Amino acid sequence: MNQSENSKKLNTFFNEEYTSLKSYVKSNLKASVNKDAEDIIQDVALKLFTSADRYSPINNVAGFVYHAIKNKIIDVMRASKKNKVDYESQNEAKLIEFVNLIYEVPSDLYPEQMKHQLKVAIINLKPNYRDIIIAIDFEGYTYKEVEQETGIPIGTLMSRRHRAISLLYKNLKSKQ
Repeated sequence: MNQSENSKKLNTFFNEEYTSLKSYVKSNLKASVNKDAEDIIQDVALKLFTSADRYSPINNVAGFVYHAIKNKIIDVMRASKKNKVDYESQNEAKLIEFVNLIYEVPSDLYPEQMKHQLKVAIINLKPNYRDIIIAIDFEGYTYKEVEQETGIPIGTLMSRRHRAISLLYKNLKSKQ
């Protein structure tokens, strides 16, 4: 059996059993986990296919794949527990930081109206600008993580964020 046999077996299995795999992941994921079943299956498939030639011949493809998916679900659930924070208060703190940045106001003076205007201004940004502001400034991603997730170069992401902050600043200054 040559090494490409593993890839063939995996390919056949994923093609025939994709719906079952999706149901399996959905039934084992907790509702609190912010990850889609298809994302998990694709992550596992990518890992298995890129490593297929390193494994000895796979005899029980179903067991092999389901075991890998089970491990991925456990990893995702562990990660979600680590990141489980009171997002409302965390986002409130981030919003206050952003209000300070945009309005240049001391941190003890942040009226609700300013925060509301900032929220509206962020929502009204173009999707590329809004997404980078939310990812970097509110969700705590690094530029490197966003680059890995989206494939967009770090320089482009930094430019978009800078442009977004400039637009927010200009928009909000005109309302003062």
